[in-house]
Amino acid sequence: MQTTLHPTPAASSTTTGPAVALKDCSKIYGSFAALRNVSTAFNQGSVTMLLGENGAGKSTLLRVIAGLINPTRGSVQVFGSTPQQQRQRMAFMSHAPMLYDELSAIENLQYFAGLHRGPGGCACVGNPEMALRAVGLDPFLKRPVGQYSQGMRQRTSLARVLQIDPQILLLDEPFSNLDVASARQMVELLADFRTWPVAGGGHRTIILTTHQAALATELADITLTMAAGQIISVESAVGAHA
Repeated sequence: MQTTLHPTPAASSTTTGPAVALKDCSKIYGSFAALRNVSTAFNQGSVTMLLGENGAGKSTLLRVIAGLINPTRGSVQVFGSTPQQQRQRMAFMSHAPMLYDELSAIENLQYFAGLHRGPGGCACVGNPEMALRAVGLDPFLKRPVGQYSQGMRQRTSLARVLQIDPQILLLDEPFSNLDVASARQMVELLADFRTWPVAGGGHRTIILTTHQAALATELADITLTMAAGQIISVESAVGAHA
């Protein structure tokens, strides 16, 4: 990825305290607890890697932070407010690419950019063409994304969320379906993303889940390991960013 995406600065974002804070959060579906009394905080400017087996609660935790689902009990705050109040400052990339197969990559990004620029939407959406170049894709490729390889679809999905210029980036298995070279390029892009300036101060924050810990180890400041809906260990990287 030779092209670096330089996004339009977001709205003023100077905020003290952690980017995300959860207190006694549980998410219960019938008799199943996807999250069980999770209390943790994610500092502004940090990169956190979530590890754990399938069903450990990693994706549920990301969705609670994103405001896509509400906790059954407990509270979650993003920059001191509810996730729903801070959605314009967050972007969530799910395990599924969430793309329209019949559209080209640039058409997908233009469509989603239009949604964010709509009434009450974010005015800080970046350039779709630059976003695609940043992830190593040709913005002028007319082929519909339904004909892309899985790796190309994954990179298109990443470009879709990066163009929003989020202050908090939530990634669910971003390296899946990528070959080693493409995965390393994605790590490099995410490392660059955390250095992008934020209007009004503050820092970019990344929280990601993965089953390929070796790929994200050099990027992550903190590693949280989950099991049965709980955080069972917290490890800080040597020389982690403050």
